[in-house]
Amino acid sequence: MLHVDLDQFIAAVEVLRRPELAGRQVVVGGRGDPTERGVVATASYEARELGVGSGMPLRTAARKAPDAVFLPHDREAYEAASAEVMAVLRGLRHPGARVQVLGWDEAFVGATTEDPEALAREIQGEVLRHTDLRCTVGIGDSTVRAKNATVFGKPGGTFRLTRENWLTVMGPRPTRDLWGVGPRVSARLAAHDILTVDQLAHADREVLVQEFGPRMGPWYLQLGRGEGASEVDDTPWVARGHSREQTFQRDLEEPEQVRAAVQELVAAVLDDVAAEGRPVVRVTLKVRYAPFLTRSYGRTIPATDDRATVTAVALTLAGRVDPDRRVRLVGVHLEMTMPDGAREGTTPTRSAW
Repeated sequence: MLHVDLDQFIAAVEVLRRPELAGRQVVVGGRGDPTERGVVATASYEARELGVGSGMPLRTAARKAPDAVFLPHDREAYEAASAEVMAVLRGLRHPGARVQVLGWDEAFVGATTEDPEALAREIQGEVLRHTDLRCTVGIGDSTVRAKNATVFGKPGGTFRLTRENWLTVMGPRPTRDLWGVGPRVSARLAAHDILTVDQLAHADREVLVQEFGPRMGPWYLQLGRGEGASEVDDTPWVARGHSREQTFQRDLEEPEQVRAAVQELVAAVLDDVAAEGRPVVRVTLKVRYAPFLTRSYGRTIPATDDRATVTAVALTLAGRVDPDRRVRLVGVHLEMTMPDGAREGTTPTRSAW
């Protein structure tokens, strides 16, 4: 199987719209104003070389790359470009090829071939010819290995990871380099002296079960060994939920302000949910206190499509917000029921500025 990952996707889309930006430091995020609050959605490779990365505050990015061009985040443009790429992948002439979309800028392609590198180059050529976008292709005998292989092919190349070379390549690397292991999980692993992929691959199963539970413990052991799905799941992707969030240029200091923001965001997310035609089963409120402490408050509810009920639950959750702390961001996530046979996913959070 192959993991197709579009190179610097959002920045690349912006450069296609503004060819004069080719080769320049480009940072996309917020309203494109680095003097305002907001975070980096993506940065061109030229900006990344200066230390700019996704999730970084725009003001920090501006200090690291003072000559960068800052652009606003344009969700609709990226969705349209992504749809074009996925259409190219689904239109591959290779017999039996299947496509599993992972997000705007990545997908798995499953195929039977004796020359996966040749197929990878074919995919790169077709994507470039039809969309003018470049991609890296990771090759593996599991989704985990294919996904991790992409890192070694960046940008614009290919790389193969299989059972034979997995530990040779990945073994010495820190566990946080694994797909699915973030800083929190890696810190918990480190508490058991599990620092590298090789150590995770040979870890005591019971230790992992005690730390992460009977489901996730064995899963992390599998990750360490590069094991995962051996077939691409092309079941139609269905959003599990919808979210919106807003970063405020001035902190909210009164509970009434927080309630008003929550009510406005709930109304917007309910419009997104209505288009799905599925009832809401869980409401989650995300709050970021100044300077940068994030908390989430959630409640599972009986399935409902009643706007007043969902709004009332969200406002109840807003009552748990610390009234003595200033609030710089509020987000609302509504989780819906899943149709039978659907493969669940999440939609990218929409930001209101």
